[in-house]
Amino acid sequence: MRPVRVAVLLALSISLPASIGLAQHSSASGPYRVLKTAKVGGEGGFDYISADVEGRRLYVPRSGPMGQLMVFNLDTLEPAGSIAGIKSGGAAVDPKSHHGFSTTKPITMWDSNTLQTIRTIDVDGRPDGIMFDPYNERVWVLSHMPPYATVIDGKEGTVVGTLDLGGQPEQAVSDGKGTVYVNIMDKANVAVVDAKKLTVTAHYDLSSKNVDNGSGLSLDAKNHVLFAYWRLPSPVVVIVNAENGNIITSFPTDVNVDTVAFNPATMEAISTAGGGSIVFIKENSPTSFEVEQRLKTMVGARNMVLDTKTNHVLSMAFEYGPLPADAPPPVPGRMALGPPLPGSFTLLMVGK
Repeated sequence: MRPVRVAVLLALSISLPASIGLAQHSSASGPYRVLKTAKVGGEGGFDYISADVEGRRLYVPRSGPMGQLMVFNLDTLEPAGSIAGIKSGGAAVDPKSHHGFSTTKPITMWDSNTLQTIRTIDVDGRPDGIMFDPYNERVWVLSHMPPYATVIDGKEGTVVGTLDLGGQPEQAVSDGKGTVYVNIMDKANVAVVDAKKLTVTAHYDLSSKNVDNGSGLSLDAKNHVLFAYWRLPSPVVVIVNAENGNIITSFPTDVNVDTVAFNPATMEAISTAGGGSIVFIKENSPTSFEVEQRLKTMVGARNMVLDTKTNHVLSMAFEYGPLPADAPPPVPGRMALGPPLPGSFTLLMVGK
């Protein structure tokens, strides 16, 4: 993940209008729509968005010069507080201990009830992605440089161990029973990890699909199905048998596909993309899938979190101004966007 900055590059190959904001919110013949938007403003870029479903809070880290963790009511999107001075890409909460963790360096541990900092935790690497594993109440901190994963006890706030995942991790997911899967963005594979022993037990090779630049990963834990998302050479989700790594099928997604989730209540794999859409893939059976809906949202809304209580999808984006005349030419296959408009940072709530 890379936080959004003043000059934003999306994996688009076409030009966009000078001012970009809310898309048309087209339902594309499906049940989902944008239920609510909240222009919350605030300075600085963003990366991951996360939620404490039990505590009904939404966490949005901002990476501006001062840095802060913005906190919102998960039901209303109204402000619920903030923690100043935290410049991070992601946050995760242990709902049992009510301890929160932000991917600063050192890691910042905080109280999710009071939003007060508890302590900092020294780690190596460059903290980026983060995941809470309910199996053993541990927080996984992912880094694009060694050590690729640092595991922290969610209750005690101590480092349990580190492990080499065999490449750069992007998004991790737990089956809740002792296995963690990690999309390895630079190796075209998914690492399978024993969450108790902290050892890699397998790598599921997806190179036959000619994929590169991995991003999101989600899991249907009941039926043992992985949904691994890749940005290049064209955005795609590769659907994989989680027990043996066999590829089941694949579908195109949208440019700059990023964070994702699987909703066991609706049997849908959900992905957000910087191109400005959410793609819902329906799992009809463990071997039968279809694209249920492509919902237009906002350009740049590439991050999401699923509220498993309401089945709402939460995302976020800026509106953008015109591209500067002296902007460098875009990288092939990518599209340059102008600077974010002041005060335009917006939260989106999607549902039926």
